[in-house]
Amino acid sequence: MTAERIVVRAIEAFERDVVLRLPFRFGVITLREAPQAYLRAYVERPDGRGAWGHAAELMVPKWFDKNPALSNEQNFDQLRRSIGMARRLYLDQDRPATAAELDRSVDAEQRRRLEGENGLVAGYGPALVARAVLDGLCRLEEIPFYEAVRRNRIGLVTGLLPGDLAGFDVDRFLNSLEPRTSIEARHTVGLADPVTEAEVAEPVGDGLPESLEAVIARYGHRYFKIKVSGDTDADRERLAAIAAILDRAGDYRITLDGNEQFADLAALDDFLQRLGAEPKLARFMASILYVEQPLQRARALEQPLGRLAGRHAFIIDESDADLDSFVRARDLGYRGVSSKTCKGLYRSLLNAARCRHWDGAGEGRFFLSGEDLTTQAGIAVQQDLALVSLLGLTHVERNGHHYVNGMAGGTTAEMDGFARAHPDLYDRDRTGLHLRIEDGRISIGSLGCIGYATGATPDYDAMRPMTF
Repeated sequence: MTAERIVVRAIEAFERDVVLRLPFRFGVITLREAPQAYLRAYVERPDGRGAWGHAAELMVPKWFDKNPALSNEQNFDQLRRSIGMARRLYLDQDRPATAAELDRSVDAEQRRRLEGENGLVAGYGPALVARAVLDGLCRLEEIPFYEAVRRNRIGLVTGLLPGDLAGFDVDRFLNSLEPRTSIEARHTVGLADPVTEAEVAEPVGDGLPESLEAVIARYGHRYFKIKVSGDTDADRERLAAIAAILDRAGDYRITLDGNEQFADLAALDDFLQRLGAEPKLARFMASILYVEQPLQRARALEQPLGRLAGRHAFIIDESDADLDSFVRARDLGYRGVSSKTCKGLYRSLLNAARCRHWDGAGEGRFFLSGEDLTTQAGIAVQQDLALVSLLGLTHVERNGHHYVNGMAGGTTAEMDGFARAHPDLYDRDRTGLHLRIEDGRISIGSLGCIGYATGATPDYDAMRPMTF
C-alpha cells in the first residue's frame, strides 16, 4: 500500500520536572530528579487536512553522555539542543514525504551537523520528534500504530534500508509483526536499592514497595535486570543477597547490566568467572539471559568478545549510537541490541529486520531486548510498550514506575484522562496514576487505540515551554 505523504507544520516542546521517590543508581550517577520532555507536532496532508501527534521522554543525565566534566544541567541542555535542532530540520522539510523518509533525512542531517558529537545525544531529538510525527500520522488516518507499521503506512521502503539489508522484503517483514496484549515486566535492581525490608533505612512511606523483597510480593515479577558495578568483591556480596531472595521466590530469569563499568575484556572475564565459582550464585548465574553493555562505549566495538561469546549472550546498549552499530557488534560476537524509543523507533524496526535476516541466513540467533530509560507513566511508557510488543518481545525492563510515584507532576484531569483511556494499563486512586503489574505482567491491549498508543494527551498548560 502507498504510504501517506505529509508535511510537518508545527512542533511545540515543553517540559516538566520529575522527582524520584527513590534514588536510582546506575553506572556513574545516582539519579534523583530530571525533567521530562514533551512534544506535539502538527502534520498535514497535501489536501490540507492535519492532526496533532504527541511524544514524551525523560531527559536522563549521564547516560547519553557520561563525560564526568559535564554537570547534570549541561546534560539536560545537550538534549534540549538536540530537540531544538531536530525541530528546525523537520520544519524546514516543506516537500511532502513519508514518515520514514522524514526521519531518515532529519536524522542524517542532524548527525552531519553534529559530526564528532555524541551519537546518542545527536539522535535523541530526531527520535522524539519522529514519534510525535508518527502519532500525528496515525491520528490523521484514524488507525492504530500497529496497523500503520504492519501496512507500512510509514513508508519504510528499500531505498531507506541500510546496505546490509539489500534485497530484504521489508513489507513482508512488517506485515508479519503481531502485537501482544500483555508482556512480562523485568524489574530493575539498581546499585543502591535495598534488597530486604530490613535494609530500608529511611522508608518513604508512600504505600509503594521499596525493597526487592517487597517488589516481588507486590507485583509477582519473574524477570529481573540487575545492575553491576564492576567491583567483584562488592558485587559478589550484593548479588548473593539478591540471589537468596530470588531463589526463594520461584522460577526466574535475569539480565546483567554492566553500564560500561568494565575497562576491558580481561576484567569482564575475571568478574564473570569469579561469580561463576561462587556456590551461592549457582542458580543465579544459570538464570542469566544476557549481559548488557559491560564495556565502555569507546572500546566496546574495538575488539572481539572471543571465548566470552561462548559463555553468555552479550548485547550493546550505550554503544548503539549509529544505525550500523549493531552490524559492527555482531561481527565482534555480540548477539543482540537494545530497543529504546529514545534511540529511535525506526532503528528498532531495522534492527529487528536484521535479526530476522541474519537468522534466516543461518548466522545464528540474534535478538532485540527491551530496555527502559526510566520511561514515565503516560505517553513515554505507552509508546515504548507498544513498540516492543509489536517487535515480538516477551519481556521488557520497566523501572520508571518503581523509582517515580506514578504520573508525578501530572494534573488530576490528566491522570483521569489516561486512566479512562487505558484502564488495563493503569491503577487510578487518590494517590495518583500508577502502572499496573499483576503476576509479573503488564496488560497493554488498550495501546491498540487510534494513534501511536496515545489514547489520552498530556496537559500542556501545566508545563513550561522548552527553551533551546
